[in-house]
Amino acid sequence: MSPSGFSASSTAEEVTHEIDGTGLTAIVTGTTNGIGTETARVLALRGVHVIMGVRNMVAAKDVKEAILKEIPKAKVNVMELDLSSMASVRKFVSQFNSSGLPLNILINNAGICSTRFMLSKDNIELQFATNYLGHFLLTNLLLDTMKKTAHESKKEGRIINVSSEGHRYTYPEGILFDKINDESCYQKWRAYGQSKLANILHANELARCLKEDGVHITANSVHPGAIVTNIANHGHYDGVPKDLLNVLGKYEIKSVQQGAATTCYVALHPQVKGINGEYFSDNNLAKPSSQGKDTDLAKKLWDFSMKLIE
Repeated sequence: MSPSGFSASSTAEEVTHEIDGTGLTAIVTGTTNGIGTETARVLALRGVHVIMGVRNMVAAKDVKEAILKEIPKAKVNVMELDLSSMASVRKFVSQFNSSGLPLNILINNAGICSTRFMLSKDNIELQFATNYLGHFLLTNLLLDTMKKTAHESKKEGRIINVSSEGHRYTYPEGILFDKINDESCYQKWRAYGQSKLANILHANELARCLKEDGVHITANSVHPGAIVTNIANHGHYDGVPKDLLNVLGKYEIKSVQQGAATTCYVALHPQVKGINGEYFSDNNLAKPSSQGKDTDLAKKLWDFSMKLIE
């Protein structure tokens, strides 16, 4: 039996069974398909007020309608958010803060995978911008609201960055700080791994800062697993380097319900209370790569990211 009592085959509903999230508010990015949709549904099922931060508003409204059909009392709102655009992130946060809602849980879930070389509207390599930098800015701008909520509610705030085992397959340097936008250095799978490594380093450095400030908020990263509909069904395994397949191959292919489990576990379960700056996989604590534990790299990334969002 694992320390948590759950495993790779546990579903999001199973790991949150009998947990009452009434009174909690969560922002979940990327909820129009796959594990994002299931994460939003299960949090709503447990009574959490879910704010869906999405790029595709039409698809999001369909997801919201499906959740409400299944759970008539669910509290779900849809707000437009394009994480590849800093202007969109700032607009989203401004609108959310204007709503006066509290914020207990932030799940940085949205992501793109192994795209050809493209730059965002802010001239940042698209995978780095979408998977990591947009979430870095979003988290930074929402922190004051989360701190206020944690103080007033006396409930622990939780920030979850969805990473992947792809973080083990990145550039030798870990992060190409001086070559982020250099197409001649670009390798789509290493760029993907770089963005996912950045998510772990972000959570680690954020956790350190929160602890140093004595704030009642935790930050952790999770690996959801290899999901049937997330990568395989979209043909993204085409051209995957053999050594990356070896990394991914040790994990069983999960259903969406199983893939969303670790995120929901870290977001809601009492067992996770007080755990900060850790990496979770299969609903248990796990070990990231050596680069994922590099505190100097995390600090360097933080400083680099702060300059990019200025």
